[in-house]
Order: sequence, then C-alpha cells, then structure tokens
Amino acid sequence: MRDIIHQADPEIVEEWKWVKPSSPGTAVFSHGGIVCTGETYKNVVKMTFAKGAALQDPSGLFNSSLEGNVRRAIDIHEGDTLDEAALQDLIRAAVALNLKGKPKPKPKPKPKPKPRRATSKRAG
Repeated sequence: MRDIIHQADPEIVEEWKWVKPSSPGTAVFSHGGIVCTGETYKNVVKMTFAKGAALQDPSGLFNSSLEGNVRRAIDIHEGDTLDEAALQDLIRAAVALNLKGKPKPKPKPKPKPKPRRATSKRAG
C-alpha cells in the first residue's frame, strides 16, 4: 500500500503518530493535511481517508465507515484485489482537496529603500 500511495503522490509525507506503550501507532500519510491513515488489524488493513466523504469514489473503493459525515475507509482483507489505478486517483483527489483553498506562499517583497529626510540649514 505504501508504494501505491507514494507513486500516486511523490510529495506525500509518511509519519507514525499516536504511538503509545499499548499501540505501535498509526501510519499517517499527509500532503497539505492528512490524506489517509493505514492501520493493521488481525483480519484487515484499513485505509481511512480523513476527508473521504467529500471525495468522489466512482470505482466504489470505500467499503467501510460509510455512515460518517467526514471520513471514509477501505477495508482490505487478505486475498482481496484492489484497483491500484483507482486508489491512486483517490489519493490524488484527497491531496487536491487538502490543497484547495490553501493560499500559495507569496514571494517575499523586496525591501523598499528608506526615504531620505530633507535637510534644511538654518539661517543664523
């Protein structure tokens, strides 16, 4: 899954978050915000898309957490086949949604020269 995610967006950042003594943590993939998380369970690998409810899913990859208002997930069971191209499209769409509306960094303006003060000579 990691390879598919990184192929979809080479700029994506992978981190481990929410590590606790009782849990190894969760793989979090981000670009402009969280794109998705990857969690392993006994019988399934779950990819949860942070803003999945706002994404178009024409291939019907989302098969879990469908009742939520924000997140959507893909449960992948051993032996399942997954449409890699559709998953990459979904990842790219999630990145685009994260970047939408975020202001692009503005170039720094060149410093303006300080105005010179007019000098006046006093008649004395």
